[in-house]
Amino acid sequence: MSLNDSKIRLGLAALAALAPSLAFAHVGAGPVHDLLYGFAHPLAGFDHVLAMLAVGLFAAHLGGRALLAVPSAFMGCMLLGGALGVFGTDVPLVEIGIALSLVVLGAVIAMKRELPVAAAMALVGLFAIFHGHAHGTEMPLDASGTSYASGFVAATGLLHLVGVGLGLAGARFPRRIAQFGGAAIAVVGVVFLGAGL
Repeated sequence: MSLNDSKIRLGLAALAALAPSLAFAHVGAGPVHDLLYGFAHPLAGFDHVLAMLAVGLFAAHLGGRALLAVPSAFMGCMLLGGALGVFGTDVPLVEIGIALSLVVLGAVIAMKRELPVAAAMALVGLFAIFHGHAHGTEMPLDASGTSYASGFVAATGLLHLVGVGLGLAGARFPRRIAQFGGAAIAVVGVVFLGAGL
């Protein structure tokens, strides 16, 4: 089996792992486990899903150490943002920050920008605070913060994995496909940004 075949299989496995979880995107009313609330939150918003996939694609584009470091930085800073949201700490312009994450990350992917790993970690970490704050402020009042946070971190990690898998699998195809995907994410971000202003 060649390296490219392995990359394609990784991407397909990540997509297969994500498919059943999409059924939980709307957990409904009544007593539902806190973990599922947290897991469903990132999956229920198109902007969140695209941003998480963009982080994975960006990490795959950079390769090497960035494959783990960039998504890990996002998840760590997202937890910080989530804690700020849970404790009622105001973070200004959250929706604009989320929309900008799509614009900037999509543009970086589209333009094939090479950033040092530390700079890439700082960039995604900044945007992660906005995404985490949105998750934290929408935690149900009676939910366990630990379970809820575990859920949204797990869903985020899964989406990052799908993005990395797609990015690695896409290396077998012309680079323009990844660039087109990045441009599409950026355009969606511009639409969200326009709606939020």
